[in-house]
Amino acid sequence: MHRSAPEIAKHGLKENQELVAEFCSDRAMQWKKSVWESVAVARKLWILALQLSELFVSSAVHLLYGFYIFSSAVAGDLSQALNEMFFKPNMNVEMKEMVPKETATNVDDLPPIVLVHGIFGFGKGKLGGLSYFAGAEKKDERVLVPDLGSLTSIYDRARELFYYLKGGQVDYGEEHSKACGHSQFGRVYEQGHYPEWDEDHPIHFVGHSAGAQVVRVLQQMLADKAFKGYENTNENWVLSITSLSGAFNGTTRTYLDGMHPEDWRTMKTICLLQLCRIGVIIYDWFDIALLKAYYNFGFDHFNMSWKKAGVWGLVDCFMGNSGPFASGDWILPDLTIQGSIRLNTHLRTFPNTYYFSYATKRTRKIFGVTVPSGILGIHPLLFIRVLQMSQWRHPPDVSPPYKGYRDEDWQDNDGALNTVSMTHPRLPIEHPSRFVENDSDCQPLEPGVWYYKIVEGDHILFIVNRERAGVQFDLIYDSIFERCRKHVFRKSLPTLPNQTPQ
Repeated sequence: MHRSAPEIAKHGLKENQELVAEFCSDRAMQWKKSVWESVAVARKLWILALQLSELFVSSAVHLLYGFYIFSSAVAGDLSQALNEMFFKPNMNVEMKEMVPKETATNVDDLPPIVLVHGIFGFGKGKLGGLSYFAGAEKKDERVLVPDLGSLTSIYDRARELFYYLKGGQVDYGEEHSKACGHSQFGRVYEQGHYPEWDEDHPIHFVGHSAGAQVVRVLQQMLADKAFKGYENTNENWVLSITSLSGAFNGTTRTYLDGMHPEDWRTMKTICLLQLCRIGVIIYDWFDIALLKAYYNFGFDHFNMSWKKAGVWGLVDCFMGNSGPFASGDWILPDLTIQGSIRLNTHLRTFPNTYYFSYATKRTRKIFGVTVPSGILGIHPLLFIRVLQMSQWRHPPDVSPPYKGYRDEDWQDNDGALNTVSMTHPRLPIEHPSRFVENDSDCQPLEPGVWYYKIVEGDHILFIVNRERAGVQFDLIYDSIFERCRKHVFRKSLPTLPNQTPQ
């Protein structure tokens, strides 16, 4: 119906106002929505930029540190070669003549102390004359420093350690090898470094970082008689285990470096571990003998070299269809909290073995907030991680790794491991333990109990560079070797059943 102007003015004003209000409301809602979408996109881009920046900085720091270690080793070797070329001292001959025969016999009677390196570590004979334990092995006459896979799984390293000591070809086990897609047999040790090893000739083990867990797995294998052809093994082949920043219960750093908290076997698409994976695959595929004799990640039994895998094998590894990163048979899954719980489920603390642990910490609380305990005292390689681990929060949309998990329990750390993880085996059940403030408080030591101390230091304070630790270096290692030598021979005790942790 046609309306006159007055009628439109009279009857349409309200309708027009409503239409205008509705229009404005819709536009406002659309504007707000677009603003929020822009903010969300900007936030995601900002987070991505921060993650990429952190990845770039972390990668650069790790590469620089790796280059520093490698160049230090090369420089040391060149220096030694030049000295031997221009100066030919007869010190070795003279020293041998000066050592009394009786003293040498006594040294041979001592049980060896075996130093087991951690992740990215190396043993005697690798990286030239560089020492992973910063020369601590020179503090005792009978010390062995095996070279195990630096990135291989805890299981594989434990098998390698057994054959390093007893001799023979490393046997990873038929079932395990098939499940993980690698050869059953590995390196051959023509002569074991301690072939007489048995219950009457037990060994002291000192493990740094993941090396401590390797020794625990080895002891359980001995108790389970898991080595074919060695039916007489038992847990009493291990006299003592000393842990230095030991990875007993996993670490939240694995998630920061790229392991999925909800699926602890796989990696995020963009992360530090992906860069590591690519680098390791390329290094092993080129299989340059000179380089691998100098440093080896330990994946030879996966046959990733170009000679065996070819170009398509390289592509398969990159695509995640084969190799250790596809099967999960490498060190990082074992260092997640869930992976450590899986391992610990089968590991026991035995009644005739002495256990001691040094847990390191580089954080403190200020007004209830956990922060790094300094700047200059923390290695540049670890400072960012100390800060990140102290602020770690488990994703709320992901199930916690175990019942009773609390973020605050895992905030104290040394840049690589959480302090709560290093004291003693806690998950899935807590093993017998005792906190030690002064060494005199735990004399005499009782077997079957984890004695632990908290030490102020980052994860690499007591390895590679002796000068960083200063007097603490000697205090720590002197106490370790002295303790080992106090328990040279196990007391005659009746055979006890395996102790279930409580």
